[in-house]
Amino acid sequence: MTSEAIEKSVLLKAPPARVWAFLTEPDLLGRWFHPSDRALTEPGPYVFWKNAETEGQRHCWGEVLEVEPGRRLVYTFTHEWLGGHPTRVEWSLEAVGEGTRLRLVHDGFAGAPVDSFDSLFGHDEGWGEHLTTLRNRVGVPETVA
Repeated sequence: MTSEAIEKSVLLKAPPARVWAFLTEPDLLGRWFHPSDRALTEPGPYVFWKNAETEGQRHCWGEVLEVEPGRRLVYTFTHEWLGGHPTRVEWSLEAVGEGTRLRLVHDGFAGAPVDSFDSLFGHDEGWGEHLTTLRNRVGVPETVA
C-alpha cells in the first residue's frame, strides 16, 4: 500500500451477486453507504445523496469508470471536503466458500486541497464504519433487511 491510499478487505456472508447489488443498486447503497441517483452498472456520472430525505442535494459525486459485473467496480469519488478533487475508488469481489471477499482501494488523494493525512485518516475511518454496516446488512435476508 502506498502512503496515499486506503486498502481494506472484508469477508461477507453473502454471495458475490448479492454484494454486487449492494455496491451498485441505489436503494441497497442507501442501506450501508448513501443512496445514489442511479445504478452504478454503466460508465458515467453519479451522485450520492446523504440520505433518502436529502435527494436532490449531492453529498458525494463522481463518475463510474469501469464495470465488470459481479467482479470489479471503479469510480472517481469526491465531495465538498475534498474541494471537488477526484479520488479513485476500486471494489473487487472474490467468491470465498459461500461468501465474498470484498476489497477496497481508495487512492488519488495527492493534490487535494486538504491536509493529506487528515484526509486519509478521515476516509479510512469512514470506510471502516460503512463496511461494518455493510457486513451487518448484506447477510440479512431481504425480508428482514
